Amino acid sequence: MACFKLPQGLCQHIDSLIRKFWWGSKDGKRKTCWVAWEEMTKPKSLGGLGFRDIELFNLALLARQGWRILKNPDTLSARVLKAVYFPGTDFLKAELGSHPSKVWRSIMEGKEVLAQGLIRRIGTGATTHAWFDNWIPRDGALRPVCSLTNDPPSHVADFIVQSTRQWNLDLLNECFTPMDVQEIKSIPISTRVQEDFWAWHYEKKGIFSVRSAYLMLINTREKREAWLENRAASSNAEEI
Repeated sequence: MACFKLPQGLCQHIDSLIRKFWWGSKDGKRKTCWVAWEEMTKPKSLGGLGFRDIELFNLALLARQGWRILKNPDTLSARVLKAVYFPGTDFLKAELGSHPSKVWRSIMEGKEVLAQGLIRRIGTGATTHAWFDNWIPRDGALRPVCSLTNDPPSHVADFIVQSTRQWNLDLLNECFTPMDVQEIKSIPISTRVQEDFWAWHYEKKGIFSVRSAYLMLINTREKREAWLENRAASSNAEEI
């Protein structure tokens, strides 16, 4: 599971074995399942039982492989993959390609998960795109909502007064929404010159963990299902 994306049917089969073991049977007959599997796979902090959804856990494990390639590009495996699949670009911009191996397909699945939780830690701001990169530390969207001007500066460094190493508040208020400005002002700017770097948003130390990636996927699923339920309820209300 840490190296390959399991087929969806296999994940569902493993989930069914876990459910059967949990609920048990009597005289060869299955007992009633009183709680939906989606509720059982929620973390205990969200009212669930903490069972792992095999498919989501598989994706979290694959995201760890992507993190290792991103943070340790000089390892032998990372250099081999780069030479074969993305020689002219970086890992986050790599594509599946025309003849991918099973391993590379799996890593690409993990990269999509990894991209959801990556965030840029701001140093000079020169290598972080203000509108396309994740760099605003908050729950929800890690990018700015929108630009208030037609031709805003493109990089975070453009919004920093380099002589004082402070945010250019006038320019922030001109280009960003008040909600974004409030969050950006809370980002500390180092007085030392250091490069921007990627970190994992869902851990305080910025280091990726399978546990936090899995919780992120569970929360994303919950939000998506809630949105679908609200949409269905709105459609029914309109029909009535």
